[in-house]
Amino acid sequence: MIIVENIRLSRILIDTWKVDIIMIVSCTIAYLVREHLISYHFAISPIIPTVLGTAIAFFIGFNNNQAYDRWWEARKVWGSLVNDSRSFARNLINFVDGEEQLVKTMVGRHIAFIYALKANLRGAVDEIYVKYLTDEERAEVDAQNNKHNAILSLQARDLKKLVDGKNIDGFRYIQINEMLTRFTDSMGMCERIKNTIFPTTYSYLTKVFIWLFVVTFTLVISQDMDYWSIFMGWLIGFVFVSTQINGMRLVNPFDINASGLPLNNIARTIEINLLQMINEENVPEPVKPINEEYIL
Repeated sequence: MIIVENIRLSRILIDTWKVDIIMIVSCTIAYLVREHLISYHFAISPIIPTVLGTAIAFFIGFNNNQAYDRWWEARKVWGSLVNDSRSFARNLINFVDGEEQLVKTMVGRHIAFIYALKANLRGAVDEIYVKYLTDEERAEVDAQNNKHNAILSLQARDLKKLVDGKNIDGFRYIQINEMLTRFTDSMGMCERIKNTIFPTTYSYLTKVFIWLFVVTFTLVISQDMDYWSIFMGWLIGFVFVSTQINGMRLVNPFDINASGLPLNNIARTIEINLLQMINEENVPEPVKPINEEYIL
């Protein structure tokens, strides 16, 4: 997630340089075609790029709004996970009697759940979660495809042990079990966002319309600006392209990029908070921003 107010131009150019080259080539070809072929036969009406520009504005606006909705929904889910994680640990610490070690184990196991969920959403090999599991638990978790769901099953099993051993009463059991249900709901919401593909027709048509606009705009203004129309065609196209690309980077909020959710930072925050709640001394440092520009 970008944490600075002003985005560096280099950051935008890194994201768009390939498309910029294609636009420059397209503008150059359009200029040469008009100069050596079309100019001898007819003039191109300015109404063509005007209509295309209006259509592109609608498409980009729709795409970016939908992309931001996905990003913001995912951010709200992980915000809930932060709050629910603290409540879960607090309830275990204060509601359970006579099983301090099991409470610490369950709190640590919840940290494993957070890291396993993060790794799954990012499709990355991230085995930080294993240090909070015993060898037997790890073997049981690794035997299942959905590791974070398997960890919640371990939590439910130990919660039942606490009830059977009368270390917690029925009312408090219901409260803690509801927290496990909330984690399942949050997990399902994240998986829904990740597995629901953004309609490709919208992004594809937007790219096609931008290309047509750049070409026709260059053809029109080259009638008055000569070879400078190549630069102006690229410049106007760059505005549309950069807006569209940077907006669409939010479509997959769990991807590892500067615009994605800072899952590393959120997971580390949960880890620090929960370890301090159970009085652990070996607490990791917070995640630091990269180049003071964004945080993962």
